[in-house]
Amino acid sequence: MLFSATILSSAFLGASHPEQEKNNVLTAQERQAGWFLLFNGQNTNGWRAYNNKPYDSWEVINGQLYCKSKDAKERADLITVDQYDNFELSIDWKVDKGANSGIIYRVEETGGASYETGPEYQLIDDEGYSQKLEAWQKSGSGYAMYPPLELAAKPAGEYNHTTILVKDAHVEHWLNGKKVVEYEFWTPAWKELKENGKWKEAKAYGMAKKGHIALQDHGGGIWFKNIKLRKIN
Repeated sequence: MLFSATILSSAFLGASHPEQEKNNVLTAQERQAGWFLLFNGQNTNGWRAYNNKPYDSWEVINGQLYCKSKDAKERADLITVDQYDNFELSIDWKVDKGANSGIIYRVEETGGASYETGPEYQLIDDEGYSQKLEAWQKSGSGYAMYPPLELAAKPAGEYNHTTILVKDAHVEHWLNGKKVVEYEFWTPAWKELKENGKWKEAKAYGMAKKGHIALQDHGGGIWFKNIKLRKIN
């Protein structure tokens, strides 16, 4: 499928150019393909708190965006200032031991939390989390909807590479070069999962065709870098 070919092509280009090894920069090939940075490695320009909540839980450390697990008095998800409909998101992330977070897309600020409207790509310490995890809670899953086709996350403390593709109703989750979730919004099968699961009371969940991208603060212990996006026509 077109999306899969795009990812393989991007990986090939990255492997053949030393420039790609630098953090929070774009290669000439990426710029030509329409990619741009969502995180510059220095500050949180382009991001703000969900519903403009006050927060002190996020900081930038050595080119990494870090959500603190300690010494935070006010917590909030970070969301992109801009909204996106069809896009390819590329992002590197790692969790501290026992940490839990997520990347949430097509988010609207109409609820108390970003996940009430936006589907979540789960990020979690699969092996070291304090509770037993269901398949739909593992890294790469469409949280509470779609379990990953295989477990592909690295251990806590090691960086993973994620790609999320959203084109109209079609969605793909990739983790470390493997496609772990693929689904279509608004189909009878999708509606059945929503109406018989965790989101049955969340009427706006997954309904937006455009929205913010959120990085979840679920108690911290999550690191991000190399956050890049390109719009898909």
